[in-house]
Formats: sequence, C-alpha cells, structure tokens
Amino acid sequence: MKIVVGYDPLEEKALDALVRSVATHTQRAISIDLLNEEKLRSQGLYSRLMDKRGQYYDLISNAPSATEFSTSRFLTPIINQSGWVLFVDCDTVFLVDPHDILAHVDPSKAVMVVKHDHLGKEGVKMGGLAQTSYRRKNWSSVMLFNCDHPSNHRLSLHDVNSRPGRDLHRFYWLDDSEIGELPAEWNWLVGVQEMPDAPKLAHFTLGGPWVEGWQPTEHDDIWSWYGNKV
Repeated sequence: MKIVVGYDPLEEKALDALVRSVATHTQRAISIDLLNEEKLRSQGLYSRLMDKRGQYYDLISNAPSATEFSTSRFLTPIINQSGWVLFVDCDTVFLVDPHDILAHVDPSKAVMVVKHDHLGKEGVKMGGLAQTSYRRKNWSSVMLFNCDHPSNHRLSLHDVNSRPGRDLHRFYWLDDSEIGELPAEWNWLVGVQEMPDAPKLAHFTLGGPWVEGWQPTEHDDIWSWYGNKV
C-alpha cells in the first residue's frame, strides 16, 4: 500500500505522530511518500506562484493557504500513475490499520473521499491561520486515488500549477459519478464533528497539541498518544 502525505516544515511534529500511528497499527508493508514543496519545485513538478511573507498566500487563487501542500496534493495521481494511492493531510492519525481502507475501493471511481457537508465556517484553523470556505471543504484532505482510472489522466501538471485551488478541491476534472464515497469514520474532523462510534482516522484540522500556544481541548489525548510515543 502507498500513502502520500502532504508535508509542511511547520508540521514536523504532526507528521511524526502520523507516521507513528501507521507503524502502531500495521505490520504489513506500507510506503510513505512526502509531498515536499522544495523537492517538487526542484524536480519541475510544482511552479505555483505563492507569497510566503507571513501566512502562505496563493496568488493564482487570490486566497490564503494554511499549508504548503494545499494544492500540491493534486499531484498524487500524476506522480504515481497506477494503482490505488491514499493521500492524507499531515495533521491526521490512523486509529486502525491503513490497509483497511482498501476494503472500500470501487474500480469504477476515480477517487474516493468522505463527502463532508462542511464549509469551514470556523474562520481560522491551526495556529490561528485564516482558512477559506469553499464547496466540498475537506473532501480533499483524505483521498483514495484510483491512478489507473482514465478520468484522472485529464488532470495535468499545468492544471495543478495554474488552476484556482477552489477548482482543484472540488475535483473539477471529474464527473460527480466518478467521485466515490468513503464511510465517515475515515475522515473524522476533530473539534468540528461529533466523534463517530468507531473512528478509523482522526483529522485534527483545527490544530492540536503540537501547535505553539495550543489551548487544551477534547480529544487531545488521541493525538498525544501517538505524538508522545517513543
């Protein structure tokens, strides 16, 4: 199984917890690749215009970005080309074996996501960063890509580097019928939604104990169990 993780140098501790959560729940082979913006730019895969004075600002979208990988995540099917590949934000932790998500694959779908009805009305997220409200908010934070699906071949490097983020995050290159649905427990938005009966993946989209100045809140213990694990 292959997992692609959105990487941001400000989120190193969150990334460490994610990697530990994977190791905790499986002994089967998993490849973890990071979407490192500096590396992607050096390889000629990412050339998006960004202003990094203060919070990241996407000049093409004319909107703030909370992380370096806000749009580079959509390189996942382009880079990998074949097979089922799971993209996750780095502020997630697995609560079960990641392989379990493969029980939900549907070969007729180009991508599978948890279809949240959430617009990001909180206004801010981790570290007090501004967040943008848009259609299909958080669908793209956990994406199981069918890289063999022909419709994903419509997505090009040019698109990822030049289209407004709002288009990419709503999967503009796909027909709605090609977007499959994962059970809600595979992208539980901590602090935004009620905890499911049996969550599989916890997404700390508003931040967590790794954020400087974080005020303790409910469910911090879930992240801390992995974040503090030796």
